[in-house]
Amino acid sequence: MTPPEFESGSASGGPQRPLRIVVAKPGLDGHDRGVKIVARALRDAGMEVIYTGLHQTPEQIVQTALAEDADAVGLSVLSGAHLTLFRRVVELLAENDARDIVVFGGGIIPEADREPLARLGVAQVFTPGATMADIVSWVRENVRPAG
Repeated sequence: MTPPEFESGSASGGPQRPLRIVVAKPGLDGHDRGVKIVARALRDAGMEVIYTGLHQTPEQIVQTALAEDADAVGLSVLSGAHLTLFRRVVELLAENDARDIVVFGGGIIPEADREPLARLGVAQVFTPGATMADIVSWVRENVRPAG
């Protein structure tokens, strides 16, 4: 079966490359089981996933996204520092002329903080209870390969 990323082809008629997603755990949050499950689900869906590991700074995450020619960055934040960390990643992407990289994420994020995150440019926030199918489907529908 052909992965969905290869079905439609590119503007030149050839197959598109798989989506490249950087998945990261910014800040001091050391809980990584959920992000590893998401990374595996995206990879199993045919995407190229670059997991940066624990305790990454926003600068490290953006540097990885740029170096890896990422189409999206997914952040997992359970520490309560989501507004600060998401904001900084979005700012750094803008400073590096990489506003086309979609930022999404998940974690323990109160309903009241979702609208401020959206205003910052965070495309989607997944909270506990989101299924892997929901996340994969959203990424497929909302992220496009660069080029």
